[in-house]
Amino acid sequence: MATFSKELLSASTDGRAIKVAATATAGTLIHTGSTTATTIDELWLYAVNTDATDRKLTLEWGGVTVPDDLIEITIGAEAGLVLLAPGLLIKGNSTALLVRAFAATANVVDIHGYVNRITA
Repeated sequence: MATFSKELLSASTDGRAIKVAATATAGTLIHTGSTTATTIDELWLYAVNTDATDRKLTLEWGGVTVPDDLIEITIGAEAGLVLLAPGLLIKGNSTALLVRAFAATANVVDIHGYVNRITA
């Protein structure tokens, strides 16, 4: 029977926001998946744009292959808690999959979220 546990994003400090400092690949680390093949991480991610200008944000989902691993979204000026990942999954892998992010401008987009870790 599977078990579920709610976890912090691995790159978050005590559940606080992760500031996106990167402006190109490889992006700022958001979460590192499991190295156990029977573990699945369901990620819920939200962005806050503290700038007075709309900013493009790119998520690198499990890798940096263009365009297959990229999810792009424009976060409105001074917008908060914009849904980025509505429970998207990454599966455990012998080499852990990484979720990273970069923005058009450094240090104006913050990412909040959590992981539902599902283990068999």
